[in-house]
Amino acid sequence: MRLKVLWPGRTKGREIKSLQAFYIEKIKKLSKFELIETKEARGIDEKNHQKILKIEADGIEKHLDKDYIICLSNNGKSIDSKKLAGILEKKAMNYPYPISFVVGGFLGLGNEILDRADFVLSLSSMTFSHELARIVLLEQIYRSLTIIKGKNYAK
Repeated sequence: MRLKVLWPGRTKGREIKSLQAFYIEKIKKLSKFELIETKEARGIDEKNHQKILKIEADGIEKHLDKDYIICLSNNGKSIDSKKLAGILEKKAMNYPYPISFVVGGFLGLGNEILDRADFVLSLSSMTFSHELARIVLLEQIYRSLTIIKGKNYAK
């Protein structure tokens, strides 16, 4: 299984970076994994939100080919960890290309990315900062891989 996670910009908070590294290390022990931090729209007034979304979408699209695309959105489908594990396992067995999770910036994802998605996932009905959503996603990827591999999550 080849997994990719894409999001615009670098993680800034020291504590969040530490958690990010923690989960990436655990994921890499169970699967091929790549984190891609794409171009973040900077210096543009939030009133121009469509321009921001377009710049960030262009940066993400460069890294998606025939990938199975799972986008995060508060309008997505909520599923439990076992269901996510089932989706990943099924795709890994039947699809030769990477499974890519796409996380938006502070404004979310533009429609051009969401329209390409094979699955739109909601992590929660609550709203998280985009950096915290990244950590929740990485934790859920790791949890899913432990379910697939039949490993103890706590290790």
